[in-house]
Amino acid sequence: MKRRILNRLEEETGIVSGETLSSELGISRVSVWKHIRKLREIGYHIVSTPKGYRLVGDHDTLYSWEFPGRESKIHYFTEVTSTMDVARDLARKGCPDFTVVIAGRQAKGRGRLNRNWFSSEGGLYFTMVLRPQIPQAISSRVNFSASLTLARTLNRLFGIDARVKWPNDILVDGRKISGMLSEMEAEGEMVRFINIGIGLNVNNNPTEKEPNATSLKEILKKEVSRKQLISGFLDDFEKRMKRETFENVISEWKKYAMTLNRRVRVVTTRDVSEGLAVDVDENGALILELENGERKKVTYGDCFHQQM
Repeated sequence: MKRRILNRLEEETGIVSGETLSSELGISRVSVWKHIRKLREIGYHIVSTPKGYRLVGDHDTLYSWEFPGRESKIHYFTEVTSTMDVARDLARKGCPDFTVVIAGRQAKGRGRLNRNWFSSEGGLYFTMVLRPQIPQAISSRVNFSASLTLARTLNRLFGIDARVKWPNDILVDGRKISGMLSEMEAEGEMVRFINIGIGLNVNNNPTEKEPNATSLKEILKKEVSRKQLISGFLDDFEKRMKRETFENVISEWKKYAMTLNRRVRVVTTRDVSEGLAVDVDENGALILELENGERKKVTYGDCFHQQM
């Protein structure tokens, strides 16, 4: 009903009377007033006049009704501990492919290696539940497909040069704009679900916690519609996943990579490795050439680019 009221208000440049809304929607004027009041509480600027209601200005809310065709798969929360926690629960209960959990804020957002992900106001924080029919042996390729698609979506929508850093961060001019985290559960050899969590700096200022980070607002010098961004990415990624064979995703990803052919430092839970990043193998492992000439394969960790 809230979506129907918003649609009606969006159709008019002027005022829509409560009587008109009541008649067209088949609800009482009191119900109209209650829905309007709730919409105001959650961020919509709706002006009341003696003659009715008018929707004013742009709004960048992320409630399910803002995503026509995806309403049943979008779960929006003003605040959660972590979208990954909510998505894991939904996935284990059998939610459909491409269910998306979005949060305005996360109290305990997580990054790689159990680091905190600081979820400041104005950013975009969401987790997708994916159910690809693939063996778990190639499940890591899904993450590379997601980061590649996100870089391309950012480039397409905003005309910026977004690049990928191993394993799946997005950088613009060498500064981090997005991070990604994934969890997977399997049944036998086959994937049951893969949850991919994405934190994207949009209209927030991340530099207080991460001096080497940036945001779309800082890059473009204007605020950006988070709704437009996530809608564009979900459309792009779902189209890709429907035709994805995962045979060429790593070679495509390499075309956008900033990590290859430069010196890096990779931190894992077990050790720290430094060397020249010479390649990424077919399942996404980073190949380092160490100082002694030996080559080492690293499957997971935090990667830090060294000064060139």
